[in-house]
Amino acid sequence: MRRYRLHHKHAAADCPAVFASWRGFASPLRHGVAKGTCRTGGHELWWDVDADSPAAALDMLPDFVADRTQVTAIDDVPIP
Repeated sequence: MRRYRLHHKHAAADCPAVFASWRGFASPLRHGVAKGTCRTGGHELWWDVDADSPAAALDMLPDFVADRTQVTAIDDVPIP
């Protein structure tokens, strides 16, 4: 299992649709906390998730959110 960062971007006008898309969607991310900039005008959200593949990571998101999300494999990097 790998760790992925999900980086989602949407337009300000799409904020209501982004949050409404979670209703009735079964996900380990639902009712959790994401890092985000919607309250400060940036309209981006980030999650760090463990999944078997990038596709499995995106499956944790509703389609409306997943369609606007980039997946990046991440790992801890020691900084000297």
